[in-house]
Amino acid sequence: MKYSELVSLYDALSKTTKMLEKTRLLAEFLPRLKERTELIYLLRGRVLPHYDVREFGISTQLTIKAIAKSSGLTVEKVAGMFNKIGDLGDVAAELAEKKRQHALFHAELTVDKVFTQLQKIVDIDGKGSVDKKLDIIVELLTHARADEACYLIRTVLNDLRVGVADALLLDALALAFLDNEPRLKEKLEEAYDLSNDFALVFELCQKGERGLAHVRIKPGKPINVMLPVKVTDLEEAFRICGKPAAIEHKYDGFRMVISKDGNEIKLFTRRLENVTAQFPDVVACVKEHVKGSSFILDSEVVGYDSVKKKYMPFESISQRIRRKYDIDALIKKLPVEINVFDIVYYEGESWLDKPFFERRALLEKIVRAVAWKIKPSRQFVSGDEKKVEEFYKEALKLGEEGIMIKKIDAPYRAGRRVGYMAKLKPQVADLDVVIVGAEYGTGKRAGGLTSFIVACRNGAVGEFLEIGKVSSGLKEKAEEGTTYTELNELLQPLVLSTKGNTVRVRPKVVVSVTYQNIQHSPSYSSGFAMRFPRITHYRPERGTRDIATLDDVKKEVLRGQRLRKRGVG
Repeated sequence: MKYSELVSLYDALSKTTKMLEKTRLLAEFLPRLKERTELIYLLRGRVLPHYDVREFGISTQLTIKAIAKSSGLTVEKVAGMFNKIGDLGDVAAELAEKKRQHALFHAELTVDKVFTQLQKIVDIDGKGSVDKKLDIIVELLTHARADEACYLIRTVLNDLRVGVADALLLDALALAFLDNEPRLKEKLEEAYDLSNDFALVFELCQKGERGLAHVRIKPGKPINVMLPVKVTDLEEAFRICGKPAAIEHKYDGFRMVISKDGNEIKLFTRRLENVTAQFPDVVACVKEHVKGSSFILDSEVVGYDSVKKKYMPFESISQRIRRKYDIDALIKKLPVEINVFDIVYYEGESWLDKPFFERRALLEKIVRAVAWKIKPSRQFVSGDEKKVEEFYKEALKLGEEGIMIKKIDAPYRAGRRVGYMAKLKPQVADLDVVIVGAEYGTGKRAGGLTSFIVACRNGAVGEFLEIGKVSSGLKEKAEEGTTYTELNELLQPLVLSTKGNTVRVRPKVVVSVTYQNIQHSPSYSSGFAMRFPRITHYRPERGTRDIATLDDVKKEVLRGQRLRKRGVG
């Protein structure tokens, strides 16, 4: 297949915001890829399954250099065009068009060629890797038409802009191969949540129900974790989960999936990132204190003060997620405790469909509790609201975020936010959002990014919708929390375009933001704006799939309205 045919699809997708139209376009195109199913990754601007978090590693500066080299212009000239146009894809398109007007021969790019070369970029590492990546991009641009050059650059910058979210692509697969039959569509979604691999579910859904039934979880590969619903009181929690329910602490740490297969242990975050190298202490602890040759555990890892024997806030443990050097020193400085609260696989058997109370009983048999190292999460089963309220208050006194309420006979539904568990925290208005832009500061902060444009996610379409600008909450010193310096270091390599004092960045950095309330606003693309927002945490363990959706925002607006009617807030 010619790459131009895929580019035509990109162009059509980018020109419509209608979900049904995008679904139709994708469904019509997908059968053309069925002989090489891994090409489906390109529809999301990737060349790897979602669980493989390796990236192209292409900076804005390297992209400018590649465009300059392929067009015969100076880096300064291309940088000037970028500052004027504001989009490197458009810059590449303009220069490719001028070049082809004077070329005698036009070699056509194929989808296979592009995919293979982009895979090489991901695999390149070590000494000389930058030059090797540069050469591949230059080679592709040399043969690209204007529109092809545009989407090649947007792909390597992880900025495809065609609005194809996971849910949309799954809808298209269901329409193309499963006649959009609701029951089979549900099985397709389950298969993806267990595999995180579009190529695999693409192959299997062509075989219908029989094919989808073959997806199995197995140690060594991450799964999408089951997610709780937010509740505002115990009455709502029990209404969702029933009585009696399992009550547990809501720890102020980060979600970790622990996978063991023989002698190999792998650790994954909620965003599917492999953090095994950052936590050798966790690996050693699991080897020593958890029985079994193969299993998948769901847990919360919490940092603590080894002297005061007191839990520490999330900011402390977040350093360990990000840091890939001086690990031994960090282990001593920031020790962690593993709180295991679920198990989904054990000794060659999936436990996903077994009721929670059975999964919990197994946990208690195989996890040997050791103070400040590892333990099953603290739990009791009750339907007595007074006792649960006391447990809740105790959890807050210990420095926990709140409590979890879990349906005792529920299965485990990977990747789903279903009514099988709920979280109750003190009513603080907060959202997880992603930074999509920023503004340079003035005065003592001149030259640095000081005001950050944040966005929620349109769950259906996959686009990011701005919901406000936040400039407060960041600290001066690293030990106090997330700093301006840290955010600048994270964002500068992600800059996609510059216009005046404002930059647009690749949506990758997730932060937690508190706010007074949310109001309707025409100033932002979501139609809403947070009032008095404040950054509380950088969340390196979370990805864009974890941020608030537009529906979540609307629910928060309604919640705020209800509270104000009651005279609260």
